[in-house]
Amino acid sequence: MASKKILMICGDYCEDYETMVPFQTLLAVGHRVDAVCPNKQAGEQIKTAIHDFEGAQTYSEKPGHNFTLNATFADIDPADYDALVIPGGRGPEYLRNDEAVCAAVRHFFDTDKPVAAICHGAQLLAGAGVLQGRACSAYPACRAEVILGGGSYVDIPVDQAHTQGNLVSAPAWPAHPAWMAQFLKLLGTQITL
Repeated sequence: MASKKILMICGDYCEDYETMVPFQTLLAVGHRVDAVCPNKQAGEQIKTAIHDFEGAQTYSEKPGHNFTLNATFADIDPADYDALVIPGGRGPEYLRNDEAVCAAVRHFFDTDKPVAAICHGAQLLAGAGVLQGRACSAYPACRAEVILGGGSYVDIPVDQAHTQGNLVSAPAWPAHPAWMAQFLKLLGTQITL
């Protein structure tokens, strides 16, 4: 299996699991992952948030771990990457206002490269204008962004994922096994025991 070079666009208060788990999973199977955040350098950290489902009408939020970036956003060229990962949490709500981030996201759709977006990652997809005519899952509170972005919202259980073309999407971190399995399939990753 050829190792892939994967870009992960992060931001402060991205969801802890949705940042750490795909980063570590993709490294564990032999891929290279460059985790970046606009206006931050390799070696700097973002703060993450832990979102949990505790019986309220929406998730609760608690401080997560600090996550160390291993690449610098200003230095990357999306054309150098084979795929893109977009974690959820609160990062996407401000990342979608950064035109350089949106241009990077559009590159992966214009070139039909694999994209994995989870939870509030749909906010960044909508902000980048790439949801037109696409089916996309997301955290239920982001249904409006998917629809207003021209997509159709895929309402699936919280532990499931949906693939359409180059996009793998999921509602939240309980979907990690399905989300990562579908993304790895798009990447052509073969795991043998």
